[in-house]
Amino acid sequence: MARIETTFARLKQQGRKALIPYITAGDPLPRITVPLLHALVKAGADIVELGVPFSDPMADGPVIQRATERALVHGVSLRDVLTMVREFRTTDRDTPIVLMGYLNPVEVMGYERFATEAARAGVDGVLLVDLPPEEAGEVTPVLRRHGLDQVFLLAPTSPVERIRRIAGVASGFIYYVSLRGVTGAAHLDIDEVRGRLQAIRGETRLPLGVGFGINDPDTAARMAQLADAVIVGSALVKRMEERVNHPDTIIQDIPAFLASLRAAMDAGTSRSVAGGQR
Repeated sequence: MARIETTFARLKQQGRKALIPYITAGDPLPRITVPLLHALVKAGADIVELGVPFSDPMADGPVIQRATERALVHGVSLRDVLTMVREFRTTDRDTPIVLMGYLNPVEVMGYERFATEAARAGVDGVLLVDLPPEEAGEVTPVLRRHGLDQVFLLAPTSPVERIRRIAGVASGFIYYVSLRGVTGAAHLDIDEVRGRLQAIRGETRLPLGVGFGINDPDTAARMAQLADAVIVGSALVKRMEERVNHPDTIIQDIPAFLASLRAAMDAGTSRSVAGGQR
């Protein structure tokens, strides 16, 4: 069983939900990334999304765009990201890593070479935000052949036909974008998310992760009662940006924030289970 599938199965058995933080590889300094990955896992991360820096991050808001720019100043490439994952794997064989980024760096490396090296490095899944399922015909078989899950995005505006198409090709989990707009947007509507997740669950058995707009423990706890995974990106990266002039403090401060989300999620799901047993 693949690491992502194993993780969700274990959490389901425990009555818990996955916490998935996102960071951009190489931000603010390349030497920070691997220690931060380990610190996030220790703080309660179940899966980690590792962003691959790209010069035109069109789906990202200004916070993550600036993180990408900081990483690119140090020349962080897709190959460097794979090296970071390989280093992480020397002491952590269990925590799934999902690379999140854009198609261009993968095309430049070549699909087969990328999949081969990613699998060898210890990558578990890939989310290419600008590769819709309609255009993934060349990529999907290569990733599958190398045991890499392919995660796709669904949005509030996704029609049922698109939900079914993605449900038919996705693996690992499906990432539901809870807001209309780029990463870091606001105005999260919990009731709308609840309804959309119910509709998506009618088309797939895959776990559903929700991201965008989750920036505090209370929101994380409420979302954990609806989704199988809570994905937190901009809220972490913004805190990293605030400490960019003191990068070594990131290793302590960012995991502490993540731990507060983990505690709220676990407390919330425990109350939900207890309430259902009355």
